[in-house]
Amino acid sequence: MSDTTHRQPVGIDALLERVRSGYRRVDAREAHQEALAGEALLVDIRYAALRERDGLIPGAVVVERNELEWRLDPRGSHRLPEATGHDLRVVVICNEGYASSLAAASLHQLGLHRATDLVGGFQAWRAEGLPVEPTAS
Repeated sequence: MSDTTHRQPVGIDALLERVRSGYRRVDAREAHQEALAGEALLVDIRYAALRERDGLIPGAVVVERNELEWRLDPRGSHRLPEATGHDLRVVVICNEGYASSLAAASLHQLGLHRATDLVGGFQAWRAEGLPVEPTAS
């Protein structure tokens, strides 16, 4: 038997706390400033219905959550042109800042050690009055 068969299950709140302790999360204004300065790639992992309903963050790359690791792995055959190396600063954005934490932790496992996520997600971005554009109809 492997060691994993004897571990106690962990709840989602404990898992979020554990993965978030591995990096420093950013707030909306900090993410915006890093993106404007060309220091961070904003990656929107919200599903299509939320993007259509609420709009897009200008300059953010949209990557469906189920494709994230394949698109951002610098060694992957399906990577985005922006996935230039393991030092890439990635700020993952979901709707409210929960799924993005798990996604950032997954990127850390791929060696993207500067990956983080946006506290409060897209909703925090919008609440700060930061730029949002409608989706193309």
